[in-house]
Amino acid sequence: MGKIIAIANQKGGVGKTTTCVNLAASLAATKRKILVIDLDPQGNATMGSGVDKYNVGATAYDVLIDEKPISEAVVKETSGGYHLIAANGDVTAAEIRLMDCFARETRLRSMLEAEANNYDYVFIDCPPSLNMLTVNALSAANSVLVPMQCEYYALEGLTALVDTISKLAAVINSDLKIEGILRTMYDPRNRLSSDVSDQLKLHFGEKVYRTVIPRNVRLAEAPSFGAPAMYYDKGSNGAKAYLALAGEILRREEQQTQLVHA
Repeated sequence: MGKIIAIANQKGGVGKTTTCVNLAASLAATKRKILVIDLDPQGNATMGSGVDKYNVGATAYDVLIDEKPISEAVVKETSGGYHLIAANGDVTAAEIRLMDCFARETRLRSMLEAEANNYDYVFIDCPPSLNMLTVNALSAANSVLVPMQCEYYALEGLTALVDTISKLAAVINSDLKIEGILRTMYDPRNRLSSDVSDQLKLHFGEKVYRTVIPRNVRLAEAPSFGAPAMYYDKGSNGAKAYLALAGEILRREEQQTQLVHA
């Protein structure tokens, strides 16, 4: 069964969607089969994948509310070489409708059970809040990848997120754990970035990825062209950083597999 990773942070503007799209594209480039599920009503991951969010046959709404099979809702042609469950404004209505649904916290998990084994990785792009959509993502996921800026408020937000993950693990998904913490928009010239980075490594140790995503104009520009950075400008520092992150994730996976079979 494919590994399901929710990309989440209750704080907005930390690079969740950028990470989702670029990491998915980097892993797809290594011939892994990847599914991206856009659960943010803004539909940024959808648009960043070269898909018109206003002109899709089905969205995450259809999967969550109408229980449309993922195999029928998926967009197979994206600029990043992965499959996509799209999102647009309809997904806002899904959050409201979920409140009246049976087993509302686990709808996505139920729908993924039949499809996850067709992929090596499933990435879920979460909205920047702890709403019913995010709860569905965390219920379905094996782990959470947390992108965060190296600033003081982000550190406080991370503490709250870790607490939330612990509570959800106790009630809904006992297997849920932190996959890794990714430092984004990193500026090595900034003393605060270095200080917060040191704090992260002190408290979370090996959970902090060695790969750091720099502030990069090409990463910011790529979504407006409907493509991940590696297809917009493969020589950019941002594209190289996400390729390095993909390599680090694959190496970690390999090491964990070896430990299990040792």
